[in-house]
Amino acid sequence: MNQLAAGFEVLDVHHHVGNAFRALGGNLESAPHLAAEDYACSEIESRLTIMDAAGVAQALVIPGHGYERAGGIADTRRENDAIAAYRDAMPDRFPGAIGIVEPRDGEASFEELDRCKNELGLAGISFHTRFQGVSLDSQWILQYVARMAELGLVPVVHAMNETPEEALWKLAVVARSIPETQILALDAFGSYEATRECSFIAEVAPNIIFDTSLSYNFDFIEDFARRFGSERVAFGTDLYSTPVGRRISHLLPQIIESSLPDVDKQLILAGNARRLFGLD
Repeated sequence: MNQLAAGFEVLDVHHHVGNAFRALGGNLESAPHLAAEDYACSEIESRLTIMDAAGVAQALVIPGHGYERAGGIADTRRENDAIAAYRDAMPDRFPGAIGIVEPRDGEASFEELDRCKNELGLAGISFHTRFQGVSLDSQWILQYVARMAELGLVPVVHAMNETPEEALWKLAVVARSIPETQILALDAFGSYEATRECSFIAEVAPNIIFDTSLSYNFDFIEDFARRFGSERVAFGTDLYSTPVGRRISHLLPQIIESSLPDVDKQLILAGNARRLFGLD
């Protein structure tokens, strides 16, 4: 299935699959009380309905970072197995999946990185350190991304500047540690001040591509794209599983209606993601 939005192909780089209430601090009692199989059917039906309504053809899927971890690395492996299975069930809509490794697991995560690449065929690894108990410039994170660069796994880094663990300067530390490897930064345009700071970070670390998640409008990102090139921006929405995820970002029509050339719009909406994750 190939949905188009006003003649543009749209690939969303930022979909989370999982219980957002655990990650975002909401009321667990407001989550649907369904059997696991029934919820899985409801979850995928809801996601596809939201995508189709907006004309989003495809999305990259990432586990939610709020999963329970009492079982240690075995729980992380289950999350990675599950996100690979989610991709495999509908590869025409979800052509790539992103895994997780936890700094908590130290050396054991190197083996999991190898498994994610060689057995599960995952396209990248997500870090969301506000939920992982370390700072983004942790030596474990730096060691993991170095190994990922060797494996060809894309680092997908949540960088919410208002959270000390994910400050944008720490994103730059990560990127500069692997200067020949492109990384995808999520949520970096989440406020006015962070959006301004992204321009400095883009100069300091030219290997970062920024997604559009959490930005309140596209105007500043449009200026950013003109200054640094549209190849530095990718469309992302931070859509979570139902019942939290209910709509695609308001930025999609703003991107399409912007004054950027169509070729640049298409890079932002799908082309950059396809190149970054080898989806061509």
